[in-house]
Order: sequence, then structure tokens, then C-alpha cells
Amino acid sequence: MRPHDPSPSRRWQFGNVLFTQIAWFAAVLGAAHGLPAWGAVPALAVVLWHLHLAPRPGPEALLIAAVATLGTVADTLVLGQGVLAYTSGQWSAAAPPLWMTALWAVFATSLNVTLRWLHGRPLLAALIGAVAGPLAFYSGTRLGAATLLEPVPALACLSLAWAIALPVVCLCARALDGVGTPGPAAPAALSR
Repeated sequence: MRPHDPSPSRRWQFGNVLFTQIAWFAAVLGAAHGLPAWGAVPALAVVLWHLHLAPRPGPEALLIAAVATLGTVADTLVLGQGVLAYTSGQWSAAAPPLWMTALWAVFATSLNVTLRWLHGRPLLAALIGAVAGPLAFYSGTRLGAATLLEPVPALACLSLAWAIALPVVCLCARALDGVGTPGPAAPAALSR
């Protein structure tokens, strides 16, 4: 975290943790019960709530779009290994379902709020990503949203993908920070 950046309020941080967890459960359980579109509705609500609170929603919206895109690409690469399958919601056999993209968007709302402390710590982000990413995915499989066709290779692929993705999205979050006080190098076009 840069020294001039104030932390988001405790209320915002608490809300971020609570609402991202609600959105995760809604998306996963919605997919597990054959209602993937309904499960993604809370994800949209979390993103809109976050953009409403952000002092500069423009950079945060760009961050959310970038993270959702990068996450979808990472999930597509893992899916292409043939080691996992989703229960519902896939619009293409080669791509993850839209509810997974929605979860990446929700995850992006945490990067400048509750995960702000990871800014500038790429090795720690890689380590946390390598463990937490597959753990979250495995939890989703236990709830019925996906199946690990080959568990060890699937978890290894997810671990590698998250070890790369989390430092990259943290770098994006630092560059597209609409929450903290903008530094002198912040692009004026992204400020509101």
C-alpha cells in the first residue's frame, strides 16, 4: 500500500467481505441447482454497490472488467486441460460459465478494499493464490457447482493459474485504484 492511501472504512471492508461471500454462495449454489443466471444476480449487485461506494468508480469499473476478463481467460485455460467440468451455465464447452466470470468481477471488488494489503507483494500474492484459489474452487465442487474429473491435475492447474493470476490482478488493482487517494501519476481521465 502506498503511504498516502487511506484504508477504506471498516464498514466498507466488512460489507465487502460479507457481500462477496454471499455472492459466491449464491453463484455456486445457483449453478449447483441448475439456476446459474439467478446465482449471478447477487454478483451484479455487489459490483454495483462497490462502484457506488468508490470515490472514483471509473478506474474501479476498468479494474473489474480487466479482472473478469483475465480470470475468464485463466479459467478457460484450466478448462481446456480436461480436468474439470461445470455442472451448469456453460454457453460453450470451451469456456467457463458466465457465473464464473461474475465471480471474478466480484473478486475484483476486494482488490482495493480488503485485499489492499497485497499491493506490492507479488510473491505473497502468488503463494496465497496458489493455495486459496484451488481451495475456493474445491469448496465449489463440494457444493455441486463443478466436478474435478482428475482431482490432482485439476488442483495443480488451478494452483498454477491462481499463483500467476493473483499477483497480476493485484498489479492491475494498484494501477486502477479508484478507492485510495490518487497519487500524482494517476491518470486524470480515470478520475471522476
